[in-house]
Amino acid sequence: MEALTIAVGMSGGVDSSVAAAQLVQAGHRVIGITMAIWDGSVILAEGVKHACWGPGEDEEIETAARIAEKLGIPFHVIDLKKEYRAEVVEYFRREYLAGRTPNPCVRCNHRMKFGFLLDRAREQGLKFDHFATGHYARVVTENGRVLLKKALDTAKDQSYFLQFLTREQLSTVLFPLGDKTKQEVRAAARELGLTVADRPESQDFIAGGDYGPLFKPGESREGDIVDQRGKVIGRHRGIVHYTIGQRRGLGVDGGKPLYVTAIDAKQNRIVVTDKGHLFGRGLIAGQVNWLGIDRPAKEFKALARIRQKHAEAPATVTPLDNGTVRIEFDEPQLSITPGQAVVLYDGDTVLAGGIIEERLS
Repeated sequence: MEALTIAVGMSGGVDSSVAAAQLVQAGHRVIGITMAIWDGSVILAEGVKHACWGPGEDEEIETAARIAEKLGIPFHVIDLKKEYRAEVVEYFRREYLAGRTPNPCVRCNHRMKFGFLLDRAREQGLKFDHFATGHYARVVTENGRVLLKKALDTAKDQSYFLQFLTREQLSTVLFPLGDKTKQEVRAAARELGLTVADRPESQDFIAGGDYGPLFKPGESREGDIVDQRGKVIGRHRGIVHYTIGQRRGLGVDGGKPLYVTAIDAKQNRIVVTDKGHLFGRGLIAGQVNWLGIDRPAKEFKALARIRQKHAEAPATVTPLDNGTVRIEFDEPQLSITPGQAVVLYDGDTVLAGGIIEERLS
């Protein structure tokens, strides 16, 4: 491959550090860039572990800068505090207050890492041909079409989080770790003498994992916990503290394990039931991004994944006139959750992605 000028999104973690190192070793002109997004607008508990958004950001940026210096590449910090607050934090708040469960990582990748970060970098005069990250996924061109595919290491695959990338974005994206395992990446970091080789992963959106500080007093009020028939059996501490399928922390005794099956924002109620009622036969998804195929005119079969750790399940997909899709599973699936993302696959190829609007019981 001819030498390219490549911007690499660096977080201070082992994955993005090794991705940058491999591109340098391959002879490319590499520029390290990172987002500054923590604005200190909420008070978080002290001593909590690092996450995407939190007071540990300065330390992570310093680590990324040291890695860039060791690799001999320029490093730039792009201030995106306002954009992150508007596009990710406020979106997250709106969804939770509406009784839905959003996925901030899907939103961040789409709007921030592959959107504002690159736009602002170019506005500041940085010039590059391609953008690379440490995501575990692959971009492959087949029959003249650029496709997003799963990583070869399916245990680490992150294609689910990248479902809203456009074909135009994919055409200039590189995922150097798509054919590597996590163990190989850590081994490569040790060989390179990178201090982040054994750094633990952080998968929380907000430092400490407690979303409570994002909401103002009175925004999420106490209310009733009811069973399937509407009988009040307890009290909840605010709908933002619950999600579909939740069992722990309900504070109710139904004589058998109870799970959250619905969040009723209008009536400020949490509906609980036994596990059997958590299964749904399908869903309606909106905001559909057709990536691996053009929007079909009729129904088709695909594998559907309704959350990152969900094993894809065979389903029939029917495009609807209003731009949404109906996805009906061959076998009922557990905890279909409005607000979460759904991805359609053909083998290891991402066909499309969308946001779950409604569960079909």
